[in-house]
Amino acid sequence: MRRFRSATRRVLMSDGRCTGNTNFKGFALTIAVGNESEADKTFNALAVGGQVTMPMGKTFFSPRFGMLNDKFGVGWMVLVAQG
Repeated sequence: MRRFRSATRRVLMSDGRCTGNTNFKGFALTIAVGNESEADKTFNALAVGGQVTMPMGKTFFSPRFGMLNDKFGVGWMVLVAQG
């Protein structure tokens, strides 16, 4: 089991009973962080063993945004939250 913590929440993930084939299609998890260096650090950690689908870069809605599939095939979007 994996666990993520934020200041007020904890997200737990489990692969259940480890039976059958996994299929992580049709959704992506998003992590919004406070600054560009934190975005790069988070993105690079998730990308280890995975596949980057959109490298980190500036967009109209964020100074830093990128997308990837982690080593388990889970889709992620990482961005700097704008106030």
